[in-house]
Formats: sequence, C-alpha cells, structure tokens
Amino acid sequence: MITLVVARADNGVIGRDGKLPWRLPADLQRFKALTMGRPMIMGRKTFESLPGLLPGRRHIVLTRDPLWIADGVEVASDVATALALAGPDASVIGGAEVLRLFDPHADRWELTEVHDTPSGDTVMPPPDPAVWIEIVRNDHDVYSFVTFERVRQ
Repeated sequence: MITLVVARADNGVIGRDGKLPWRLPADLQRFKALTMGRPMIMGRKTFESLPGLLPGRRHIVLTRDPLWIADGVEVASDVATALALAGPDASVIGGAEVLRLFDPHADRWELTEVHDTPSGDTVMPPPDPAVWIEIVRNDHDVYSFVTFERVRQ
C-alpha cells in the first residue's frame, strides 16, 4: 500500500523555510508509528530537513540531480524507480511536489489537519474529494488525524 503521510494547515501550508511551521508532538508520534518499518519516499529537500536518518526506516530520495548521494539513502531519479525500490508498501512523506507526483499511485492519505493558518512557503491542496474518501477522523483541539482511501470506480 502506498500511503501519503502529510501534515497540512487549514490554509494549505505544509512548510516554511524547509521546516514544519508548528510543533505537534502527537503528530510526530503518529508519523513515527505510520512510517516505522516501511520504506519512506521523499524529495531531496525533505531528506535534508530531517535531523538525520530516521531509525527503522529505509530512506528513498527522489532527485533530479544524478550526482546527489547521501550515506544510508537509496536514490531514485523518477517515480517508477522509487516505487520499484520501495516495493508494494511505502510511505511518501514530501515535499509538496513529491506528494503530487505520487498521488496517482497512492492507495491512502494519512493527513494531520493542523487547525491554524501559519505563514509558509510550501503549500498543497487537500485530497481531491472526487478521488479520495474520508474513512476515519480523530479530532483534537488544534489538529485532526484523518485517513482517506482512494475511491474505486
């Protein structure tokens, strides 16, 4: 199952200066639980924003730079290569362009809706309701955890 894992503010912001514009420990715990033991596909900027390799997960970085390398990372130059490296069960964690590229291949969205409108330089739309159906919602004061599955025709 290919799962898009993303936190998104009410105004569509998902990042500012290469970082999350909020600090939600519950979201970080959920992210860890959702990605542990699974390959994670991400863009180069997302990888470089991490504090380092995250334990218990393979790191597959999608980049246009054929010379880019990093210790402990598998590099892919296109979606098909990243999917072949990952196998049938992977988490796609960002950034926005990578999430858009993998949306047609995904089976599920695991979305943290951040109930705030922070400033940011990276935005993305919510899941398209013509393609995705909400199946689980867990509301909290400042965020909601929401799971979407692809609508099967």
